[in-house]
Amino acid sequence: MVDRLCAFVVPDPHALETEAGKRNVHLDLQGLLSHLPRKNAEMIAALVDVERLVLQEFIGTAPWDHRPLVRMLVGQVVERLGEPDGIIAFDPSSFPKRGTHAVGVPRQWWSHRGKVDNCQVGVFMGYVSRHDHAVLDFRLSLPEEWARDAQRRAECHVPPEVR
Repeated sequence: MVDRLCAFVVPDPHALETEAGKRNVHLDLQGLLSHLPRKNAEMIAALVDVERLVLQEFIGTAPWDHRPLVRMLVGQVVERLGEPDGIIAFDPSSFPKRGTHAVGVPRQWWSHRGKVDNCQVGVFMGYVSRHDHAVLDFRLSLPEEWARDAQRRAECHVPPEVR
């Protein structure tokens, strides 16, 4: 099952730029599909018998292009779920974060709690019809203070093309 899921998750052989990346996606998926009670890099690394930092670096900084997967997903949604009255919906959501080292985390409006606190904000695009729904794409919001801070961007591996 892990092999089939890897082929689905990485449809373009060039999406992961290194052989190590291709190997690590297999290990990460193996851990995510496991019986582990907590599926973080440390627990998965112990399960698949690799150093924690190997998986942590892969999850956090591996260079790969997610666009082929998004294109394939959109095609599947159109083919399998598409309805004449289906719509595309956009939803901003916020996620609590401790500290300030995760990408895009300042003290900002946290809509779910109705207050200002440390959080990330993302925007999700989804397809919705009376019969089904699916997330099609997403973007993490990068607050202006983060966008202008070259050192912070470098520490968190924010690509230069992200504004």
